[in-house]
Amino acid sequence: MTAVTEARHTAKSPPGRGRPRRGARRGAWFLVLPALLPILVLSVGPLLHGVLLAFTDAQSGRTEPTRWIGGLNFTDLARDTLFWESFRIGLVWAVGVTVPQFLLALGLALLLNQDLRLRWLARALAIVPWAMPEVVVGIMWRLVYNPDAGILNETLRDLGLGDGRDWLSGLGTALPAVIVVGVWAGMPQTTVALLAGLQNTPRELHEAAALDGAGAWRRFRTVTWPALRPVALAITALNFIWNVNAFALVYVLTNGGPGGRTRLPMLFAYEEAFRYGQFGYAAAMGCVMVAVISVLLALFLAGRLKGGDGA
Repeated sequence: MTAVTEARHTAKSPPGRGRPRRGARRGAWFLVLPALLPILVLSVGPLLHGVLLAFTDAQSGRTEPTRWIGGLNFTDLARDTLFWESFRIGLVWAVGVTVPQFLLALGLALLLNQDLRLRWLARALAIVPWAMPEVVVGIMWRLVYNPDAGILNETLRDLGLGDGRDWLSGLGTALPAVIVVGVWAGMPQTTVALLAGLQNTPRELHEAAALDGAGAWRRFRTVTWPALRPVALAITALNFIWNVNAFALVYVLTNGGPGGRTRLPMLFAYEEAFRYGQFGYAAAMGCVMVAVISVLLALFLAGRLKGGDGA
């Protein structure tokens, strides 16, 4: 059979060949449905309800029916200086936790990727904070920061560096102290992700670079980092989003104090809803936060696609 005849036979093949049949697509939907239903019921449904609630005057303890007030909550929110101050604090917190978290986790991942003795034990200990609930982490660090009997102040006294201070109640120390806890609590998942990326880097590339006379820094810059970059971008973006949404850890440590110095946006919205009963106003805050996080996520995805990392 000549090439022309083969081409004719190929051209006569059914146009739908190679595409899944309608029955197969229905079967695929049935397989996806058990995983999709909880997302719709527990995530999308409450999100849409919260968006609708933001356009009402819903309050706790009201005997009158809830009314539709349009964008009045958003207008009031635009003039609420306390919310925008909490938003600024939230950005400081998110950046202050995400950046050191990544740098320390990268150093730890590089260390745990070496052929060390008892490496398995070091890897197990590195993920201990990840196994602890945020409430437990907050209580533990409150004991560490205790002004009278905390291990931090006791250590400073033993070293002759002062009589200690109330770290979580000081106006200038509360936010840095909480950021330290956030970095410690968030390092394990970043370390695990980066360590997985390092282990997927072929050793042959490192060996070839070493034979060419490349030092440790040059091997990291030309071999390790290009292979690790997609993982680093993904985990950094996720960490930033998680930190913007932080609530439980700061709530246990300081409850937003002192003087609102650690009042993150989600904590501010929680107080408006469950302390003051302004459900509609708090829902508007939540909508603003969802919009901001969505924009940040869109910028991240656009950057990845533009840089050729998305697939």
